[in-house]
Amino acid sequence: MSKDLVRDYYAAFGENEWLRLMRPEGVLEFAVTTHALTQHLPPAGRILDLGGGAGRYTIWLAKRGYRVLLADLSPNLLEVARDKIAEAGVQAQIEDVVVCDACDLTRFADQSFDAVLCLGPFYHLVEPKDRERAAIELRRVLKPGGVAFIALMPIYAFLRRTLGSVDERRHFAQPEFISRLMNEGVFVNDIPGRFNAGYGVRPQAVAPFFEAHGLKAIELLADTGFAAYEAQALAELSEVDPQAYAAAMEIILRTANDPSLLGASIHLLYLGRKE
Repeated sequence: MSKDLVRDYYAAFGENEWLRLMRPEGVLEFAVTTHALTQHLPPAGRILDLGGGAGRYTIWLAKRGYRVLLADLSPNLLEVARDKIAEAGVQAQIEDVVVCDACDLTRFADQSFDAVLCLGPFYHLVEPKDRERAAIELRRVLKPGGVAFIALMPIYAFLRRTLGSVDERRHFAQPEFISRLMNEGVFVNDIPGRFNAGYGVRPQAVAPFFEAHGLKAIELLADTGFAAYEAQALAELSEVDPQAYAAAMEIILRTANDPSLLGASIHLLYLGRKE
């Protein structure tokens, strides 16, 4: 699957990709992800934000004193990121902002990062050889003992988004579409302008895949916890009852690793340590 399809998809996002993590579902995703980062990042160091797009996590890391290098396949999103980095006043913590393919990190030396965030690329890699290469490259640039934070999408998330789009529901009556998704994890959308190509995982296969590439699993999280489909209700609760909201968030963060949530999650967040 051409990387140009991915570039084209995100070229249309621009500012909307920055705003995504400010919407109810995105706020929840950001909270679970940053909670995991807080727990497992070293106290200081150099971090690669690979596939970091508009730079929201890059800025979060920079504000906490980390040295960050932002890399993404989309030049359009990186332009947004440059503006946001300047607005946040964290330029001194940003080593560079570069166009980069997750399957080719040859510009970076071996063992050059204390942690790697990869919060997007893997669920766009529909070819097995690309996923293999991306995992090899990620491990190579990570220092021994460093942690990788990798976002993935379950197979059922692609079925759910298909059901939720009126003009995509016809795909359920296409045996080849369903077979390819369920058996290979490959999602290909024939409607221009939509999420056009993706790779879905089964949660039980995630740790073995990355273990085969030299990462030892720390945990696998549902990045919106049990509240994935009630994010708007959670946002409303934050306004009317902050105490109840704080209690709900505590439960979400504490139970995000519950195996019963993983297959139905919107995204998964895998944490693995380089041995």
